Amino acid sequence: MRLATFRGAVSCRRDPGAPLAVTLSGASAEPPDEPLTLGFAAVEVPELPAVLTDPLIEHDGGVAYRIVTAGETWRIDARAVHLHREVGRTFYQAIPPRPVPRARRALWRTVLALAASRVGVAALRALRH
Repeated sequence: MRLATFRGAVSCRRDPGAPLAVTLSGASAEPPDEPLTLGFAAVEVPELPAVLTDPLIEHDGGVAYRIVTAGETWRIDARAVHLHREVGRTFYQAIPPRPVPRARRALWRTVLALAASRVGVAALRALRH
């Protein structure tokens, strides 16, 4: 079963002593094109290169996972996998912007109009102190 597909160069960080012994970071191949991070909680860490190209990660059942690239395949046994997709851009595009309250717009129009003249700047300085 396919777990994740990356596009392009993917950073591969190995830290055998850490809770997440292997962490892959890159861009998702599935739309929308968003950052994707996949961490493996593994005891034994395979020898992986620092950068993988277009890796596909598959779950083979149980604790077995496969990392497949164009030329090589690695097997990793992990008791847990943590998948994080950065969905902030898509989320905030779906929410319409909140209109600025009229009082705030009037305040800033007044401040900008005052800042356009020497007398207004002097008045703003006097208000500041």
